[in-house]
Amino acid sequence: MKKVAFRILILILLLGSSAQAEAQFNLARALGALFKTAQAFTLSDEQMAAYVKGSVEQMDKDNTVLPEDSKYTQRLRRLTKGISDADGIPLNFKVYEVQDINAFACPDGSVRVFSALMDMMDDNELMGIIGHEIGHVVKRHSKNAFKNELLGGALKDIIASTDGRVAALTDSQLTQLGQSLINARYSQKQECEADDCGYDFLVQNGLNPWGMVMAFEKMQGLEGNSSQSIVQKMFSSHPDTAKRIQNMTARCRKDGIPRPASK
Repeated sequence: MKKVAFRILILILLLGSSAQAEAQFNLARALGALFKTAQAFTLSDEQMAAYVKGSVEQMDKDNTVLPEDSKYTQRLRRLTKGISDADGIPLNFKVYEVQDINAFACPDGSVRVFSALMDMMDDNELMGIIGHEIGHVVKRHSKNAFKNELLGGALKDIIASTDGRVAALTDSQLTQLGQSLINARYSQKQECEADDCGYDFLVQNGLNPWGMVMAFEKMQGLEGNSSQSIVQKMFSSHPDTAKRIQNMTARCRKDGIPRPASK
Protein backbone atom coordinates (compact mmCIF):
# COMPACT_ATOMS: atom_id res chain seq x y z
CA MET A 1 0.00 0.00 0.00
CA LYS A 2 2.93 2.40 0.65
CA LYS A 3 4.00 1.91 -2.97
CA VAL A 4 0.52 2.84 -4.15
CA ALA A 5 0.57 6.00 -2.02
CA PHE A 6 4.01 6.93 -3.39
CA ARG A 7 2.80 6.52 -6.97
CA ILE A 8 -0.21 8.72 -6.24
CA LEU A 9 2.15 11.43 -4.93
CA ILE A 10 4.35 11.20 -8.00
CA LEU A 11 1.36 11.55 -10.33
CA ILE A 12 0.24 14.64 -8.47
CA LEU A 13 3.71 16.23 -8.68
CA LEU A 14 3.94 15.51 -12.39
CA LEU A 15 0.88 17.63 -13.04
CA GLY A 16 3.01 20.76 -12.84
CA SER A 17 2.86 24.17 -11.25
CA SER A 18 0.26 26.29 -9.46
CA ALA A 19 -1.53 27.00 -12.73
CA GLN A 20 -2.77 23.44 -12.48
CA ALA A 21 -3.55 23.54 -8.76
CA GLU A 22 -7.25 22.83 -9.22
CA ALA A 23 -6.49 19.85 -11.44
CA GLN A 24 -4.00 18.64 -8.85
CA PHE A 25 -6.59 18.88 -6.11
CA ASN A 26 -9.27 17.07 -8.09
CA LEU A 27 -6.93 14.29 -9.12
CA ALA A 28 -5.58 13.95 -5.58
CA ARG A 29 -9.10 13.62 -4.22
CA ALA A 30 -10.06 11.03 -6.83
CA LEU A 31 -6.89 9.01 -6.39
CA GLY A 32 -7.20 9.27 -2.62
CA ALA A 33 -10.64 7.73 -2.78
CA LEU A 34 -9.30 5.02 -5.08
CA PHE A 35 -6.47 4.37 -2.65
CA LYS A 36 -8.91 3.98 0.25
CA THR A 37 -11.01 1.57 -1.78
CA ALA A 38 -7.88 -0.42 -2.66
CA GLN A 39 -7.09 -0.66 1.05
CA ALA A 40 -10.59 -1.87 1.81
CA PHE A 41 -10.30 -4.59 -0.81
CA THR A 42 -7.42 -6.07 1.16
CA LEU A 43 -9.74 -7.09 4.02
CA SER A 44 -8.51 -10.42 5.32
CA ASP A 45 -10.72 -13.29 6.42
CA GLU A 46 -9.68 -12.51 10.00
CA GLN A 47 -10.80 -8.89 9.67
CA MET A 48 -14.08 -9.95 8.08
CA ALA A 49 -14.67 -12.42 10.90
CA ALA A 50 -14.06 -9.70 13.50
CA TYR A 51 -16.56 -7.32 11.88
CA VAL A 52 -19.18 -10.07 11.56
CA LYS A 53 -18.63 -11.14 15.18
CA GLY A 54 -19.06 -7.56 16.39
CA SER A 55 -22.21 -7.13 14.30
CA VAL A 56 -23.81 -10.34 15.57
CA GLU A 57 -22.99 -9.49 19.18
CA GLN A 58 -24.56 -6.05 18.73
CA MET A 59 -27.70 -7.55 17.16
CA ASP A 60 -28.01 -9.92 20.11
CA LYS A 61 -27.88 -6.85 22.40
CA ASP A 62 -30.35 -4.84 20.31
CA ASN A 63 -32.96 -7.62 20.26
CA THR A 64 -34.66 -9.69 22.95
CA VAL A 65 -32.95 -13.08 22.79
CA LEU A 66 -35.33 -15.64 24.25
CA PRO A 67 -33.85 -17.71 27.09
CA GLU A 68 -33.22 -21.44 27.10
CA ASP A 69 -36.44 -22.18 29.00
CA SER A 70 -38.59 -20.38 26.40
CA LYS A 71 -40.91 -22.63 24.41
CA TYR A 72 -39.52 -21.07 21.23
CA THR A 73 -35.89 -21.79 22.13
CA GLN A 74 -36.72 -25.30 23.29
CA ARG A 75 -38.47 -25.97 19.99
CA LEU A 76 -35.52 -24.65 17.98
CA ARG A 77 -33.08 -26.70 20.07
CA ARG A 78 -35.15 -29.82 19.40
CA LEU A 79 -35.28 -29.19 15.65
CA THR A 80 -31.55 -28.40 15.33
CA LYS A 81 -30.24 -31.07 17.72
CA GLY A 82 -27.07 -32.59 16.31
CA ILE A 83 -26.69 -29.89 13.64
CA SER A 84 -23.36 -28.28 14.48
CA ASP A 85 -21.93 -27.10 11.18
CA ALA A 86 -22.55 -26.51 7.48
CA ASP A 87 -19.66 -27.16 5.12
CA GLY A 88 -17.25 -26.74 8.04
CA ILE A 89 -18.82 -23.46 9.22
CA PRO A 90 -19.88 -23.83 12.90
CA LEU A 91 -23.55 -23.04 13.48
CA ASN A 92 -25.26 -21.44 16.46
CA PHE A 93 -28.98 -20.77 16.79
CA LYS A 94 -30.97 -18.15 18.74
CA VAL A 95 -34.54 -16.86 18.74
CA TYR A 96 -35.38 -13.16 18.71
CA GLU A 97 -38.70 -12.12 20.19
CA VAL A 98 -39.73 -10.01 17.21
CA GLN A 99 -43.09 -9.57 15.49
CA ASP A 100 -41.58 -9.39 11.99
CA ILE A 101 -41.68 -12.64 10.04
CA ASN A 102 -38.03 -13.27 9.34
CA ALA A 103 -34.93 -15.41 9.76
CA PHE A 104 -31.36 -14.92 8.63
CA ALA A 105 -27.96 -16.59 8.77
CA CYS A 106 -24.64 -14.74 9.07
CA PRO A 107 -21.29 -15.54 7.43
CA ASP A 108 -19.96 -16.90 10.74
CA GLY A 109 -22.81 -19.42 11.00
CA SER A 110 -24.96 -17.46 13.46
CA VAL A 111 -28.60 -18.26 12.67
CA ARG A 112 -31.29 -16.01 14.11
CA VAL A 113 -34.99 -16.88 13.89
CA PHE A 114 -37.80 -14.46 14.74
CA SER A 115 -40.54 -15.75 17.05
CA ALA A 116 -43.29 -14.55 14.68
CA LEU A 117 -41.89 -16.80 11.93
CA MET A 118 -41.96 -19.75 14.32
CA ASP A 119 -45.61 -19.01 15.09
CA MET A 120 -46.38 -19.11 11.38
CA MET A 121 -44.46 -22.24 10.33
CA ASP A 122 -44.75 -25.89 11.33
CA ASP A 123 -41.55 -27.80 12.10
CA ASN A 124 -40.83 -28.93 8.54
CA GLU A 125 -41.53 -25.48 7.09
CA LEU A 126 -39.38 -23.75 9.70
CA MET A 127 -36.41 -25.99 8.98
CA GLY A 128 -36.99 -25.45 5.27
CA ILE A 129 -36.51 -21.70 5.78
CA ILE A 130 -33.49 -22.23 8.01
CA GLY A 131 -31.98 -24.60 5.43
CA HIS A 132 -32.42 -21.98 2.71
CA GLU A 133 -30.77 -19.27 4.84
CA ILE A 134 -27.86 -21.58 5.65
CA GLY A 135 -27.56 -22.20 1.90
CA HIS A 136 -26.66 -18.52 1.49
CA VAL A 137 -23.89 -18.96 4.06
CA VAL A 138 -22.48 -22.12 2.48
CA LYS A 139 -22.47 -20.48 -0.97
CA ARG A 140 -20.73 -17.42 0.59
CA HIS A 141 -23.54 -15.11 -0.57
CA SER A 142 -23.92 -13.58 2.88
CA LYS A 143 -20.17 -13.10 3.22
CA ASN A 144 -19.95 -11.30 -0.12
CA ALA A 145 -22.97 -9.14 0.71
CA PHE A 146 -21.40 -8.17 4.02
CA LYS A 147 -18.08 -7.36 2.36
CA ASN A 148 -19.88 -5.18 -0.19
CA GLU A 149 -21.50 -3.29 2.69
CA LEU A 150 -18.08 -2.66 4.20
CA LEU A 151 -16.60 -1.54 0.88
CA GLY A 152 -19.50 0.51 -0.42
CA GLY A 153 -21.37 1.72 2.63
CA ALA A 154 -20.93 4.71 4.91
CA LEU A 155 -18.23 2.86 6.85
CA LYS A 156 -15.83 2.43 3.94
CA ASP A 157 -13.64 5.41 4.85
CA ILE A 158 -13.38 4.25 8.46
CA ILE A 159 -12.50 0.71 7.40
CA ALA A 160 -10.00 1.88 4.78
CA SER A 161 -8.20 4.24 7.16
CA THR A 162 -7.25 1.50 9.62
CA ASP A 163 -4.35 0.27 7.46
CA GLY A 164 -5.03 -3.43 7.93
CA ARG A 165 -6.29 -3.20 11.52
CA VAL A 166 -9.86 -3.81 12.63
CA ALA A 167 -11.63 -0.49 13.18
CA ALA A 168 -13.19 0.19 16.57
CA LEU A 169 -16.81 0.78 15.55
CA THR A 170 -19.52 2.39 17.66
CA ASP A 171 -22.66 0.53 18.71
CA SER A 172 -24.69 2.40 16.08
CA GLN A 173 -22.18 1.48 13.36
CA LEU A 174 -22.29 -2.17 14.40
CA THR A 175 -26.08 -2.00 14.37
CA GLN A 176 -25.90 -0.60 10.85
CA LEU A 177 -23.77 -3.55 9.76
CA GLY A 178 -26.14 -5.93 11.51
CA GLN A 179 -29.07 -4.52 9.59
CA SER A 180 -27.22 -5.28 6.37
CA LEU A 181 -27.13 -8.94 7.43
CA ILE A 182 -30.81 -9.01 8.33
CA ASN A 183 -31.95 -7.23 5.17
CA ALA A 184 -29.50 -8.70 2.65
CA ARG A 185 -31.05 -9.04 -0.80
CA TYR A 186 -29.81 -11.62 -3.27
CA SER A 187 -30.15 -12.11 -7.00
CA GLN A 188 -32.54 -14.68 -8.40
CA LYS A 189 -29.55 -16.86 -9.30
CA GLN A 190 -28.29 -16.69 -5.71
CA GLU A 191 -31.74 -17.49 -4.32
CA CYS A 192 -31.93 -20.58 -6.54
CA GLU A 193 -28.42 -21.63 -5.48
CA ALA A 194 -29.46 -21.25 -1.83
CA ASP A 195 -32.55 -23.36 -2.53
CA ASP A 196 -30.45 -26.20 -3.93
CA CYS A 197 -27.77 -25.89 -1.25
CA GLY A 198 -30.44 -25.73 1.46
CA TYR A 199 -32.08 -28.85 0.02
CA ASP A 200 -28.77 -30.72 0.28
CA PHE A 201 -28.22 -29.43 3.83
CA LEU A 202 -31.65 -30.66 4.93
CA VAL A 203 -31.19 -34.10 3.38
CA GLN A 204 -27.70 -34.47 4.87
CA ASN A 205 -29.11 -33.76 8.31
CA GLY A 206 -32.04 -36.17 8.03
CA LEU A 207 -34.65 -33.45 7.50
CA ASN A 208 -37.44 -33.47 4.94
CA PRO A 209 -36.72 -31.00 2.09
CA TRP A 210 -40.42 -30.79 1.32
CA GLY A 211 -40.44 -28.34 4.21
CA MET A 212 -38.80 -25.77 1.96
CA VAL A 213 -41.48 -26.24 -0.69
CA MET A 214 -44.24 -25.98 1.89
CA ALA A 215 -42.75 -22.85 3.44
CA PHE A 216 -42.42 -21.22 0.01
CA GLU A 217 -46.02 -22.08 -0.78
CA LYS A 218 -47.17 -20.52 2.47
CA MET A 219 -45.14 -17.36 1.89
CA GLN A 220 -46.30 -17.14 -1.71
CA GLY A 221 -49.72 -16.34 -0.33
CA LEU A 222 -48.21 -13.36 1.51
CA GLU A 223 -46.42 -11.79 -1.45
CA GLY A 224 -48.95 -9.00 -1.75
CA ASN A 225 -48.34 -8.00 1.88
CA SER A 226 -45.22 -5.83 1.79
CA SER A 227 -45.06 -5.71 5.60
CA GLN A 228 -43.77 -9.28 5.76
CA SER A 229 -40.00 -8.81 5.75
CA ILE A 230 -39.02 -12.36 4.83
CA VAL A 231 -41.33 -12.25 1.83
CA GLN A 232 -39.78 -8.97 0.71
CA LYS A 233 -36.29 -10.38 1.16
CA MET A 234 -36.81 -13.69 -0.60
CA PHE A 235 -39.47 -13.01 -3.20
CA SER A 236 -40.33 -9.34 -3.84
CA SER A 237 -37.68 -8.85 -6.54
CA HIS A 238 -38.01 -12.39 -7.88
CA PRO A 239 -41.25 -13.04 -9.79
CA ASP A 240 -40.45 -16.71 -10.39
CA THR A 241 -41.56 -17.99 -6.98
CA ALA A 242 -43.71 -20.62 -8.68
CA LYS A 243 -40.71 -21.83 -10.69
CA ARG A 244 -38.60 -22.17 -7.54
CA ILE A 245 -41.36 -24.17 -5.89
CA GLN A 246 -41.60 -26.32 -9.02
CA ASN A 247 -37.83 -26.96 -9.04
CA MET A 248 -37.73 -28.04 -5.39
CA THR A 249 -40.85 -30.18 -5.84
CA ALA A 250 -39.20 -31.94 -8.80
CA ARG A 251 -36.09 -32.68 -6.71
CA CYS A 252 -38.16 -34.13 -3.87
CA ARG A 253 -40.12 -36.35 -6.24
CA LYS A 254 -37.02 -37.46 -8.12
CA ASP A 255 -35.41 -38.50 -4.81
CA GLY A 256 -38.59 -40.35 -3.80
CA ILE A 257 -39.11 -38.31 -0.64
CA PRO A 258 -42.72 -38.36 0.61
CA ARG A 259 -44.42 -35.06 1.30
CA PRO A 260 -45.43 -34.74 4.97
CA ALA A 261 -48.93 -33.66 5.94
CA SER A 262 -49.31 -29.99 6.78
CA LYS A 263 -49.93 -29.21 10.44
